Amino acid sequence: MSLEKTLKEYGLKEKHAKVYLACLELGSGSILKISQKAALPRSTTEVILSALAERGFVSSFKKRNAKYFSTEDPKKIIADAKAKAELLEKALPEFRNLYARSNIIPTVRLYHGREGMKTVLNEIIADTPLSAKELLSFSSYDDIAERLGKDFYTFVKKRIEKKLPVRVILRESEKALERARLDSQELRQTRLISASYEHYGHFFMWGRKIAMMSLKNEWSVLIIESEELATSQKGLFEALWDSLPVPQS
Repeated sequence: MSLEKTLKEYGLKEKHAKVYLACLELGSGSILKISQKAALPRSTTEVILSALAERGFVSSFKKRNAKYFSTEDPKKIIADAKAKAELLEKALPEFRNLYARSNIIPTVRLYHGREGMKTVLNEIIADTPLSAKELLSFSSYDDIAERLGKDFYTFVKKRIEKKLPVRVILRESEKALERARLDSQELRQTRLISASYEHYGHFFMWGRKIAMMSLKNEWSVLIIESEELATSQKGLFEALWDSLPVPQS
């Protein structure tokens, strides 16, 4: 990737990237010299240099009563960007709480296909440990293993690495029983419901989110974000969970 394209990906406008690179190549220079190097009008270059100075990309100094600009060390720019990102990351829980309070009306998202399924799994991992402290699941293990295969096992591995525990209610089958035997290794508790209950999908509940996957005839997933609805669904899950015995190994 070219340096100009990298800077544009970072968020600089095309002309800003050109002026910064011109200044970087020169080391330092007057506004006129930098504008000639960037092949831009002097007035435009002056405005852009002022904007770059505000963002910490360049600094100015006086030389023979003329204003000169020089670039900051790229390492310093990266260090500043990391510091700003860390500052936002520390404040993220507060931002999320404010966002949650502003979303009184439930938000709904619909995804399709395998990529849609992976989007949900990645979102759960991304939410850990900010809002996902425990994962609740209601599933037909045979169907999700068949449909998602290695993508699902990759998710399980990431969930374990993130130390995110899960309680899952599975439709009884040989594969479900085999899975239950691995509970202690995979931060999981399992309960089984009779195979006579027809169920081919997969439900996830974490934080204030509910994800409902359709796995039999079409690949689609619905995500609902609502404190009230999530609390109701978790209550139903807990009632069913408490009524089911621990599987015998």
